[in-house]
Amino acid sequence: MRGEYKVTGGKLVAVDLEVEDGAISRAFLSGDFFLEPDTALDAVNNALLGMPAEASVDEIAHAIEAATPGVEFIGFTPEAVGIAVRRALGHAIAWHDLTFDVIHRAPMHPAMHVALDEVLPASVAAGEREAALVIWEWDAPLVVIGSFQSVRNEVDSEALERHGMVVVRRVSGGGAMFMEAGNCITYSLVVPTSLIEGLSFERSYSFLDEWIIGALADVGVKARYVPLNDIASEAGKIGGAAQKRFASGVTLHHVTMAYDIDADKMLDVLRIGREKLSDKGTKSAKKRVDPMRSQTGMAREAIIEAFLAHFEGRYNTRRSDFTEAELAAAEELVRTKFMDEAWTHRVP
Repeated sequence: MRGEYKVTGGKLVAVDLEVEDGAISRAFLSGDFFLEPDTALDAVNNALLGMPAEASVDEIAHAIEAATPGVEFIGFTPEAVGIAVRRALGHAIAWHDLTFDVIHRAPMHPAMHVALDEVLPASVAAGEREAALVIWEWDAPLVVIGSFQSVRNEVDSEALERHGMVVVRRVSGGGAMFMEAGNCITYSLVVPTSLIEGLSFERSYSFLDEWIIGALADVGVKARYVPLNDIASEAGKIGGAAQKRFASGVTLHHVTMAYDIDADKMLDVLRIGREKLSDKGTKSAKKRVDPMRSQTGMAREAIIEAFLAHFEGRYNTRRSDFTEAELAAAEELVRTKFMDEAWTHRVP
């Protein structure tokens, strides 16, 4: 059995294994990494021998660390070896093991997208889809707050009403999203959690954001991942990510990037925005937050098409749409949960 893992920003780690009686009986580590001293390769291989086939990434990493005191792992880590081992044993999967349903359709109410972020993971868990990438398009202004944010601390209710907006709470954590049609680029990635097997939350963010860093480079933006959940360029923050791991074994990872936001309107509605500006001694933005528009010079639609081309050139994909059953389930969730005061104000 063979497993591979490419460390984000690092090297490729490959492990060839044989298993007998539920334990690793032979192990051979290879890759384009560096190891000092190079004789430590035998120590790593030997550390894997006898490990139970059900050993976790942490257990494998600890065994390697115990067998290699003073050894320098350059471009990879004992944890990376553990992930490669888990993939070889069939406990973890890689990007190429999945076919992604790519969905980019006509605008709908943004609360529907929040609801579909709960519906699509259920479709993946039921085996109706392997994985999905959804580009959001919406037709009404909205503030989407994180699962654990306080409504009154984040949103000015009078300004919200004045601008004809509503607030919806999503299932993932993270911060508030000020959303008007055409002012952001937002997508949801729905994958089996086995794709990020063994990764911490922080490392899973960079792993799942790796493709968008490449897509941004395609449109001329030199971007990087900034822990815990931000994407930034040399000119500053571009966007942020949020994540929800469901008990069903599916992970939702979504990203919002600012295309061209009315900063004064945003700061009128979002209280936290005012606090952040006051910390910097600034009274008002007096400008638009437009990193994607100003840094690329491209229309939002052209950027999205470039992103899709990058994703489809990188992974196994097929163009798709929401099923009638998924849309019906989402509409019901909008009615009973996401536009219901009990859910919206569960953290007052």
